[in-house]
Amino acid sequence: MSKKLYVGNLSYSITDQSLTDTFSECGTVQSARVIMDRDSGRSKGFAFVEMSTDSEAANSINRFNGTQLEGRAMNVSEAKPQAPRDGGSRGGYNSRY
Repeated sequence: MSKKLYVGNLSYSITDQSLTDTFSECGTVQSARVIMDRDSGRSKGFAFVEMSTDSEAANSINRFNGTQLEGRAMNVSEAKPQAPRDGGSRGGYNSRY
């Protein structure tokens, strides 16, 4: 079973491929996705990497948490489940009024 990791404090120049290359040192990378800002198209400075096994994920956390990648010390931890979003309106105003 695969395990998803949160990778924070990334340089804005990091790509999905560079993360895949880096984390493949610890095993099989199922996916690597740098989160991009919807409006600017620029990286938000964090990503999610999915490793193929729990042990590879644990090895990745031990190996990469706090290490430098392109001049920034990465924060690597187990990803938390995404919180459910409320179905509220989008528009910048309070819809109750």
